Amino acid sequence: MEMEIPVINFDELHGEGREKTMALLHQACEQWGFYLVENHGIDKKLMEKVKQLVNSYYDENLKQRFYESEIAKSLKNKDNTSEIDWESTFFIWHRPTSNINEIPNLSEDLRKTMDEYIAELIKLSEKLSELMCENLGLEKTSLKDAFSGSKGPSVGTKVAKYPACPHPELVRGLREHTDAGGVILLLQDDQVPGLEFLKDGEWVQIPPSKNNTIFVNIGDQVEVLSNGRYKSVLHRVMPNKYGSRLSIATFYNPAGDALISPASRLLYPTQYRFQDYLQFYSATKFSAKGPRFEAMKTMANGQIA
Repeated sequence: MEMEIPVINFDELHGEGREKTMALLHQACEQWGFYLVENHGIDKKLMEKVKQLVNSYYDENLKQRFYESEIAKSLKNKDNTSEIDWESTFFIWHRPTSNINEIPNLSEDLRKTMDEYIAELIKLSEKLSELMCENLGLEKTSLKDAFSGSKGPSVGTKVAKYPACPHPELVRGLREHTDAGGVILLLQDDQVPGLEFLKDGEWVQIPPSKNNTIFVNIGDQVEVLSNGRYKSVLHRVMPNKYGSRLSIATFYNPAGDALISPASRLLYPTQYRFQDYLQFYSATKFSAKGPRFEAMKTMANGQIA
């Protein structure tokens, strides 16, 4: 199934279109759980170089090994493939510490290019987190602060190739799941499709990214922090018989020791006496209810006599 995916144009955030763009972002986070970002400010030549170097690394170091792997043998023998993902991957940690120098056979050019790209992507992640916080009525650094733990947010990249598959009807590229972390920013193939997200009970096909737009989806921890306002959504990758799909997914996640809970401003008050609410209501009946709820939170915490 194909749908018109929400597109957030960063150029529209600096003029008359800002209010409309912020509303579109809010709607995308609430009703879709994913969206595209264009005019994000990351150098497109840099993005093209990342893709080119990763594709070369796969061809030179991983492709033959994958087709000789137990995964490929299982599919060839048509064994039970329900627990198999048809993907070739490696993971790079960037923050708080990097493992990029420990990954075998990565060229110096790829290391430097990836580090440069990630530095720009972290800036975009933090800008998106600020915009989401603004839409939720939170302080703009609330998400970053919640993610920081003792050493700052955790950032890592899953580099994946979904090789051409001789029997795509028997296997998933990647089985259905939501992402555990925070905000996921995807640089993906511009030719080969395969990514699908669940929307209103239907699988939506995410087309290949043209002009190096960034595909963004929300992870479980943002759903928790937003008290369910913003949703993490099931997604999967379907294999392709004729093409090999590239996926470079960067995760802007909480630190391992970060303590996660819904933002207090997004919670309803709890454990208050109804008679106390009625007393406060009688004086504020014709005012907005939001401040009344905030006052009841304070009252419930024993800070108002």
